[in-house]
Amino acid sequence: MFKKYLFILLCSTAFIVTSQSLKADEMPEPSFQVQVEGQGKAIILIPGLMSDQRVWHQLVTELKADHQLHQINLAGFAGTKALTSPLKLTQVTQQLAAYIQQHQLQKPVLIGHSMGAFLAFQLASSYPQLTGKVIAVDGLPYLAPVFSRDSNTTVAQMLPQAKMMQQYYQQMTAAQLAESTKQGIAVQVSSTEHAKIITEMAGQSDPATVGAVIAELLTTDLRDEVHKIQQPVLLLGAGGALPSEAMRPAVQALYQQQINTIAQAKLDFNWQARHFIMWDQPEWLLAQITDFIKE
Repeated sequence: MFKKYLFILLCSTAFIVTSQSLKADEMPEPSFQVQVEGQGKAIILIPGLMSDQRVWHQLVTELKADHQLHQINLAGFAGTKALTSPLKLTQVTQQLAAYIQQHQLQKPVLIGHSMGAFLAFQLASSYPQLTGKVIAVDGLPYLAPVFSRDSNTTVAQMLPQAKMMQQYYQQMTAAQLAESTKQGIAVQVSSTEHAKIITEMAGQSDPATVGAVIAELLTTDLRDEVHKIQQPVLLLGAGGALPSEAMRPAVQALYQQQINTIAQAKLDFNWQARHFIMWDQPEWLLAQITDFIKE
């Protein structure tokens, strides 16, 4: 059961890192690719586990007239080639910081979904001088409490589960990954059209990469780090898949606990949207984002 629900919720310009201190054969592999559209204030869009820029299509269409949108596609997900060694989110964060500096982006807004929201929290905590506002779309500084339903859950408690999950996904094929996604698609999104896209992206993902990232998410707790974020944060929760309204206060409290140490942070829930808010409640999400950016 743990495996099933963990899998459910988690879910062109090529970027090359340069460093004068490294020789060519020592250069780290680029952990992501970027597609840029539009002109104006920079926004970095980071998708969730096994997703790519397709999840942002409608949002990009609405925002590109006034914003320069940097759409991140991570290695090993949704058809983007996997790395030769396991993808590490800490490496992604370092390379995102390098990307911001190399392209001289002025405090770009960070918008991340699910795992992408975790990366946005990590980037803004680690490099507070580089980043602008943060918008987390149903993603948190620490994933594990979502499944344990306990904000006191620790990394030490999750280590055995993380190891198990990594081994579990390493044994999967891409086809099995896609099939597993179908089993919990009702929690992810409402429409059959978007359910098909989610399943396709999963089937184009590398199972070993998925397992490595899940393990890292379960064993990386940013709640003691997010107080370093200097810019305003908006956390948007999706409650449309909850089995009963009675669960809402507990879920809201769990999300709120994760951002309590951030100086300028607010939480808002959409109780109709499922995990992919950008597809279930696109107008609501667009309004939340545009209003927050303008504040």
